[in-house]
Amino acid sequence: MPAQPKHPSVRARRNKTSTAATLVPGGTPTPAPDLPARAWHEMTLAWWRDIWASPMAPEYDTSDRHGLFALALVVDDFWTAETARERKELAAEIRQQGQRFGLSPLDRRRLQWEIERSEEAQDKG
Repeated sequence: MPAQPKHPSVRARRNKTSTAATLVPGGTPTPAPDLPARAWHEMTLAWWRDIWASPMAPEYDTSDRHGLFALALVVDDFWTAETARERKELAAEIRQQGQRFGLSPLDRRRLQWEIERSEEAQDKG
């Protein structure tokens, strides 16, 4: 007779990371910290507003702001780059640094962050 599988409640390993979270869109807004004084490109400012209006914002700790400030500088350099080669290099850095903050669907999946979906969206499939 084959061995019976263990009940899920007694399994030692659940393959769930400590960062797992369900993110709620439109929840309590997280105020965006002011960027350091500088002449920022309008697209960088829009990116900054979008990050802090996103469902990921409540997950960011105060210490994460330093990394986001540094990333904002790279994003600003991207928008002001003069050559395609510079933009390509900066885009790679933005992608790599953005992983730390769950800025793409793949990054959120790796962090096990799931954005809560409305019933209407679920019904549409």
